[in-house]
Amino acid sequence: MGVTLHTERLDLQPFTKDLAQQVTELAGDEAVAATTFVPHPYTLEVAEEWIAEHANWIDSRTAFTLAMILRETDELVGTMTLRVDQKHSKGELAYWVGKPFWNKGYASEAARKIVEFGLNDLDLHRIWSAAIATNPASTKVMQKAGLSYEGTLKHDLYHRGEYKDIDVYGLVKQE
Repeated sequence: MGVTLHTERLDLQPFTKDLAQQVTELAGDEAVAATTFVPHPYTLEVAEEWIAEHANWIDSRTAFTLAMILRETDELVGTMTLRVDQKHSKGELAYWVGKPFWNKGYASEAARKIVEFGLNDLDLHRIWSAAIATNPASTKVMQKAGLSYEGTLKHDLYHRGEYKDIDVYGLVKQE
């Protein structure tokens, strides 16, 4: 579990059990669930089970799910994940940010770092990400991380009682 990345304002590090309550509070916010793929309601039990899986994912190099910790205050901001498909040498960027930390550039800062980690340290060929089309803040994060718009999957996801379009962004290493 030795993966820790640093940015100007954040430490990206493996989650620890003591963060479960903060995960529940941030991820459990209705506003976060409305714009992401995070389940709602988000219970403490769900958070604890999710965190318990991380060590296996990192050890097997199938996913690097890292807590975004604000250096200045040691607060949990959200999560930045790179899910790795080793067979095809690609990674899926996924993230959520707690509402108190929206519009401060934390996700973009962390995304740039984990994309760099995926391309350079893991030697991935491609990194991609997807967002609900009605979530422009998420697509801005992808763009700031160097990913380009690749297309929209129409009614690709049934989310909160309706079908949603999903915008897909990607980056190939030589680009």
